[in-house]
Amino acid sequence: MATSIQLDGVEKVYGGLRVIHGIDLQIDPGDFTVFVGPSGCGKSTLLRMIAGLEDISGGELRIDGQRMNEVPASKRGIAMVFQSYALYPHMSVYKNLAFGLETAGMKKPEIERRVQEAADVLQIGPLLQRKPKALSGGQRQRVAIGRAIVREPKIFLFDEPLSNLDAELRVQMRVELTRLHQQLGNTMIYVTHDQVEAMTMADKIVVLKEGRVMQAGRPLDLYNHPANRFVAGFIGSPKMNFLKARMVAGDPSRRTIDVGGLKVQLEKPVEARGDEELTFGVRPEHLRAGEARAGLGSASVQLVEHLGGSTVVYTSISGGEPTTVLLDGQQPIRPGETIPLGFDPTQAHLFGADGRRV
Repeated sequence: MATSIQLDGVEKVYGGLRVIHGIDLQIDPGDFTVFVGPSGCGKSTLLRMIAGLEDISGGELRIDGQRMNEVPASKRGIAMVFQSYALYPHMSVYKNLAFGLETAGMKKPEIERRVQEAADVLQIGPLLQRKPKALSGGQRQRVAIGRAIVREPKIFLFDEPLSNLDAELRVQMRVELTRLHQQLGNTMIYVTHDQVEAMTMADKIVVLKEGRVMQAGRPLDLYNHPANRFVAGFIGSPKMNFLKARMVAGDPSRRTIDVGGLKVQLEKPVEARGDEELTFGVRPEHLRAGEARAGLGSASVQLVEHLGGSTVVYTSISGGEPTTVLLDGQQPIRPGETIPLGFDPTQAHLFGADGRRV
């Protein structure tokens, strides 16, 4: 049976410095939840508070409805996988997996069953007699995950477990962790600063900034309907383009904005004052090099990246504002050219001076 986690007004204070500011969060049973945000946003601190490795300064943590603030880490039914593999170098893979169970006084047949089941799930059966120095980085990380699996916890916590791996291996391990979640069905919380990992792995993403939740929800909800400029700029790669804008006075529909001297008609009325400075946002993949329902005028091509399946074009529009365009396929565009930029108004975003979505 999967486990729920509830945070009500959770705070963390070091001395006089508050680093986690009253977080309210519900994690449903069986969810793969990803905490994402820039370095120093508090995601690892929040994870360690859930694990019981950091005291909770204020608020309440409940697991399956039971208050956990004062419960020791060993009694919470949680297993944690860290950035560092932290394997015992003198022990075989089997002994690394079994050591914690042996220390807890578990009987040998049960230890053998758990180790073999974890090895089967992670496909490391042939490695059980090897020492860690004879393993690749990905194999070592599998062993570290296996050490958590043998404990048969209710909740798995992962603190940037893939950050020490190369790019190709990270992609492979992302797939394997997603498969592991589907196979085990446990509640999992995963911390990363990589928004691509968050988008590809999560059932729910929690975007953090300076110890506060900026937005929480399903990956595509955050992508399509960001609550503020920070989330809009953090989710999506390449990142969203942001251009200076202003309401056009005298428009009773409140749907016309001025972007670099161009009048842009939006699909919905703007919830902003007539004189308020705004930020117009459009994702690179939602721009078109040519005719479209709405236009941003001519753009000067500065740099082109040909990636085979797609082409990334870095441009400068009127006023000198940099704008990135992501086009499908192999496009015959070269630096120095001038191209017309268009977009679909249904894919546009607008943010107020305080960053809120308007």
